[in-house]
Amino acid sequence: MNTGNSTDGGWDLAAGDEIAPGLRAVRPIGGGLRYEAHLAHSDHLRALVVVKLLRREAVGDAGALTGLHGEWRLLERLAHPMLLRGFGAVLDGPHPHVVLELIEGPRLSTLIRRHGVDLEQLLPLALNLCSVLHYLEREAVVHLDVKPRNIIMGAEPRLIDLSIARRLDALGELRGPVGTDAYMAPEQCEPSLFREIGPAADVWGLGATLYECVSGRRPFEGRSHERFPQLHELPRPLGDRVPAAIAAAVMACLEFRPADRPRAGELGDALEPLVGALPAPRIGRFRPRRTNHHQEVLA
Repeated sequence: MNTGNSTDGGWDLAAGDEIAPGLRAVRPIGGGLRYEAHLAHSDHLRALVVVKLLRREAVGDAGALTGLHGEWRLLERLAHPMLLRGFGAVLDGPHPHVVLELIEGPRLSTLIRRHGVDLEQLLPLALNLCSVLHYLEREAVVHLDVKPRNIIMGAEPRLIDLSIARRLDALGELRGPVGTDAYMAPEQCEPSLFREIGPAADVWGLGATLYECVSGRRPFEGRSHERFPQLHELPRPLGDRVPAAIAAAVMACLEFRPADRPRAGELGDALEPLVGALPAPRIGRFRPRRTNHHQEVLA
């Protein structure tokens, strides 16, 4: 196995290198400051998996290791059709890692950037995300990083990355911002201004994600030079091109006060008849992104 330092502090794994017994690297597929991700082959599963590996320079970082432990505890406990699955972890060896399900499909962020999202995709996606967020609420877990990049558009959309998720009873420990700036609820930006952070923060992340799907931009994009404009400004209106019922649902998720946002299950209940009102798909025929018929059905 090649264990030399790479130029960016990673493990510099080559195809065939052993990450752990029975787990061999295929190729790198991403990563961040503390972790790197590799496509790998598991002899135990006899299948391709994703390995989230603590970077070489972060192995001695107690905070990074604690985060990996926390992520695995949640993966081990949670099970939902729209949530990424975990298949094991080695947390006390020379290469701390978790083994994750490989999901084929683009990230939602890529889909928005390259093609946009039509209503036939948007409404079922929103309903599925409401389902998984409702489940997390019932399990007393807050994801804290719901955003397009953390949604993979496979055969069914899947919510990934529990690296900063917290149990509800642990959220009181947060003293500073946590999450991704553009998708953070106001209470995540400044915990001291609010009594608590809870599932409503994930509903905000869902609203910001759906806003970007229907408009191609973020709710506060280009409106302020502040780091957290959501603490002081209202999101820009979506405009007349978005059906009124969709716009109302999205904007309700972006209410400043957590108590004023719908719960994920309530939002799902409101979206179900809109999904049912969509025209039936026609195999082999091109369907335009938006039509007047959609406006009439969903207004």
